[in-house]
Amino acid sequence: MNAAMPPFQTAPLRVGTRGSPLALVQTRAFIALLGSARSVPLREQIISTTGDQVQDRPLAEVGGKGLFAKEIHEALADFRIDCAVHSLKDLETELPPGIVLACTLKREDPRDALILGPDCGADDPADPFACLPQGAVIGTSSVRRQAQLLHARPDLTIGPMRGNVQTRLAKVASGDCAASLLALAGLRRLGLAQHASAVLDPDTMLPAACQGIVGITARADDTGLRDLLAAIEDPEAATAATAERAMLAELDGSCRTPIAAHARLLPGGELHLTGLVARADGSFLLKRSLRGAATDAKRLGAELGASLRADSPHDIVG
Repeated sequence: MNAAMPPFQTAPLRVGTRGSPLALVQTRAFIALLGSARSVPLREQIISTTGDQVQDRPLAEVGGKGLFAKEIHEALADFRIDCAVHSLKDLETELPPGIVLACTLKREDPRDALILGPDCGADDPADPFACLPQGAVIGTSSVRRQAQLLHARPDLTIGPMRGNVQTRLAKVASGDCAASLLALAGLRRLGLAQHASAVLDPDTMLPAACQGIVGITARADDTGLRDLLAAIEDPEAATAATAERAMLAELDGSCRTPIAAHARLLPGGELHLTGLVARADGSFLLKRSLRGAATDAKRLGAELGASLRADSPHDIVG
């Protein structure tokens, strides 16, 4: 890559983002944070990605979650933008050459929320799925959510659902399905948390790796910008992301593989990491946890991933 570019102190930093309402909220929060921490002019630049353009098929059929970043990576490599904002759960674990994850921002609540349609009654806190009728159709295109739902309730039917948060909420409200699940982080950032009928404990529904974390990518050789971004990084989010992404990398997880991960810091500097591998139909589900020093986050993630891989059927993780 050619490192020559106008100094970011005088030219506006071009911040790449998807155009969804949630992506824009996250990008503007990042711009406000960096702008308040350092006197740097910033400008958002919306980039249409393949993942946004293809809405009629599951991501696994068209190339996986990396399709939410492909065109953004290309814009970074071509110097059309200087950095980019991502929901870290949608960012592939192996980035293109010359592009790095330069910064992680403070994590929002990583849990999933259950969204109930008009035909479902009030939920039971002891069993959030008890209100779902036998054979109910649950709208989701997440194989992670599908596998955990069907493991708990094999009678349920999964109906594919794509689109942004508002679109999915509208589909549930109109009765297209009995219920759906969404990331609580997205609902909260959009001011829509009131639509959550129940917030699911990670013991009930383990979140996606890095759910609730916003990540910033940049060119590896742009050391000046990387130094700026390092100044606003949240250390706790960085530690959790390191562990969860290391576990994913060890499992070589894709959108076709139901994988979940959740890391949290304990008092005294310990990290507690839980990981899950399952079969999409819920017939197999393996969940394990590890604890260790937070400074060992990458090793813990790789160790847990290797343990899950070793005891999972080859048709799941190969």
